[in-house]
Amino acid sequence: MKRHLSTIVRLAISLSLIAFVLYLYRDELPAVAASLASANLVLVAVGVLLFWLAMTINGLKWWVLMRAQAIVVPFKAVLNFTFVGFFFNNLLPANIGGDVMRGYGLARYTDKSAGAAASVVLDRIIGLSAYMSVAALAALITVFVTGRSDLWILAVIAIMVVAALAVVAATLLSRRVRKLIGKIFEFSFFKALAPIWASLSQAFEAYRSHSSSLVVAYGIGLTGIATTSMVNYVLSQALGGGIPFLHILLFTPLIAMVLTIPLSIGGLGLSQGVYPAFYSLVGVAPTHAFSLSVLVSAVQLFCSLPGGVLWLRWRKAPEEEKAPATPSHA
Repeated sequence: MKRHLSTIVRLAISLSLIAFVLYLYRDELPAVAASLASANLVLVAVGVLLFWLAMTINGLKWWVLMRAQAIVVPFKAVLNFTFVGFFFNNLLPANIGGDVMRGYGLARYTDKSAGAAASVVLDRIIGLSAYMSVAALAALITVFVTGRSDLWILAVIAIMVVAALAVVAATLLSRRVRKLIGKIFEFSFFKALAPIWASLSQAFEAYRSHSSSLVVAYGIGLTGIATTSMVNYVLSQALGGGIPFLHILLFTPLIAMVLTIPLSIGGLGLSQGVYPAFYSLVGVAPTHAFSLSVLVSAVQLFCSLPGGVLWLRWRKAPEEEKAPATPSHA
């Protein structure tokens, strides 16, 4: 019971958030239902395909980071881990469960637990950095081109988050800082964890000589957020449109950042609250923003289903995904 208490609490929070949002927008619910019922299914299908493309691009970003670790894994296997991770993102809070499952799948495939963990951590940091870089740029364009000076705060927040993520990445890659952190594990209370940190530190060291891989991964991350933003734009068009793509580029990363807060399962309830809150800043009707949040959540859930099928394969035939020993060279 203790193991599942956190999940039960977050499920309760999800249901409470959904109930609160439904109450808050109770007058718009008939219009939301009508909007969803009349959605252009062709555009919804395009949104699904674009979402799968975005997942593939994110898998490519992670694969580039693996290669820097001399982790030789077929791209097909990387896609499997990516889809399984996304499936668990919809079942667990704050995308943490998805990252754990990706790392677990890679570590089982290669027997390189430390390298797998390091690649997942940097993949997350670089991905968030790309997201917030796009948000900052879109906010600055919105401020200077459209004259919306009231949105300065969004640009400042995005820039601060990018700076914070850069500091975290620099910390992980710094030999001196990692050595200082390692001193913590000399205390008896943490001594049992010292070998784990030593392995992780060595894994992060590999990226110092493969800085170009970090740059390439960041570029791929920018392509991924552009594709994800296009998903939101196409789904908005399926509901009648009205949101400029610049605003989609601005709010898609910010919403994704908010949804990393571990409050609800798969962001349910929280997503339906933040979409209208953000898009109202640029004059989007609450009905349209709420409808978009529901449609995006539905598309995400549908697109994650292949990951569930792949996970069942893992459980039924755990050794089938095992690769032969990988070489120690890149």
